[in-house]
Amino acid sequence: MNAAETAPHGQEVQDLATLTLLRKARDLIDRDYAQPLDVATIAAKAFMSPAHFSRKFRAAYGETPYSYLMTRRIERASALLRAGMSVTDACMAVGATSLGSFSSRFTEIMGETPSSYKSRDHSAIEAMPPCFVKVTTRPSRNGASAKAAATGAGGTANSSRIEEAPAPARH
Repeated sequence: MNAAETAPHGQEVQDLATLTLLRKARDLIDRDYAQPLDVATIAAKAFMSPAHFSRKFRAAYGETPYSYLMTRRIERASALLRAGMSVTDACMAVGATSLGSFSSRFTEIMGETPSSYKSRDHSAIEAMPPCFVKVTTRPSRNGASAKAAATGAGGTANSSRIEEAPAPARH
């Protein structure tokens, strides 16, 4: 028996309406990540108080709105760094206001400093179709990078580093 069967019809409609508002708020973050956004502003767009919005957002998406915003900013910054943009310019381009805070958050999420990420070889990523690049380089806050999920292994914190599969053992 699922929740829709046990909940009154009005509750089900309310939950769908809330999820619709949360999706619109998440789309706002995805679209306007480089703008000055805070939880209060995003919550107002979803017609909720900041505290209620944060609880509902976390329940629906598994992370707080601010955490989601920062992860999107780091994801965009990593693409800019791969394209050759300077760390300072990438920081400002994604809406971060402090280079120190940006670098700390980048290191926390990506597992390496922005400078080391920028300086390493990204030729494998450049050869991939964009849909694979998006999945392979997507940062993850829970420690399990998309690469680790794709390979079924622990993987490294360097989410865009592509490693060859081990050669089959010869008998």
